[in-house]
Amino acid sequence: MAAVTLYRFRIELSDLDRNLYDTLDFRLAMHPSETTDYLLTRVLAYALNEGVAFSGEGLSDPDQPALRRDGPHGAIDLWIEIGNPASRKLHRASKAAATVRVYTYKDPRPLIAECSEIPRASSIEVFALSPKFLESLSARVERDSRWSLLVQDGLLTLSGEGFSIEGELRPVSLV
Repeated sequence: MAAVTLYRFRIELSDLDRNLYDTLDFRLAMHPSETTDYLLTRVLAYALNEGVAFSGEGLSDPDQPALRRDGPHGAIDLWIEIGNPASRKLHRASKAAATVRVYTYKDPRPLIAECSEIPRASSIEVFALSPKFLESLSARVERDSRWSLLVQDGLLTLSGEGFSIEGELRPVSLV
């Protein structure tokens, strides 16, 4: 059985779109069944959403969001999914959380087709990351990664020692 791999990410965040500047330092376990693209999309979703936490059970509990932010009374304020989740899960999320976001590293067209019948589909925010961006970034992942992330006008510029990679964070409409 494959083992879980633990990664540490230290990210200097400069989000000009939200006027947010922060230093993020967190550890993240990569499940044996998880792809590097999935891991990196989780990392970026964490950096792009203030006050979120990774779900405690991770990939082991398919009924939980990949990331979440709880409201003041324990209800889920923000539910974040990664990839192209099933419409059934997004429908449940749209009823359970004030805001639902999906960060996908896959072609979003199947997600759009599957989710067109969700009653609150227009309230689900979907963001697509460029596969080329993630492919370039995956070659730079280390067990202890130190990066700078600049967000400006939907463009992500991620840099580290000896590299700088740009990619678009493209909003996608489900309806």
